[in-house]
Amino acid sequence: MRITSGIFKSRIVKAPGAIRPTLDNVRKAIFDILGGAVEGAKALDLFAGSGALGLEALSRGAASCAFVDNSRASVKAIKENIVALGPDRAEVIYADSSAAIQGFARDSDKFDIIFMDPPYYKEIAKKTLSLLADCDILSETGVAVIEHSKHDLLPDSSGGLRLFRTARYGDTLVSFYCKGQTK
Repeated sequence: MRITSGIFKSRIVKAPGAIRPTLDNVRKAIFDILGGAVEGAKALDLFAGSGALGLEALSRGAASCAFVDNSRASVKAIKENIVALGPDRAEVIYADSSAAIQGFARDSDKFDIIFMDPPYYKEIAKKTLSLLADCDILSETGVAVIEHSKHDLLPDSSGGLRLFRTARYGDTLVSFYCKGQTK
């Protein structure tokens, strides 16, 4: 895997063996859709795996990114990728995504972009979307980006979050949510 654009363009991102990383073309498409929303954003990469989505955000000008994963191998890979690329605006958190979301809510943290790429076929995407809505950690103008299987359908709305776009890449769907009215 390589970073597709920005200051780290073409740099390699290493991934631990037991994950399903977001393909380069899907990552590029996600960031093309997000456009200028990335510049200066506070990002959160849940189920981070290799950290490719958050690293891509940092490469494209995000102000900071918190990476959350509950796999020691993933956390190790993310830390190695951060050292290799050199961003100083990154925080790596070894935790379950649900516990991390609740912790961010307790601390009143808000994020402008939240990336989620949970394991497929376990309804984790739907449950985590609901928790995001309940915990209200997305900023008022923020976007939640969820990569999921075409078989793991997500609702048009969850709490105060509304689906405003879905893109399909083979068997993968990427759903974009915002607060309130659709963008």
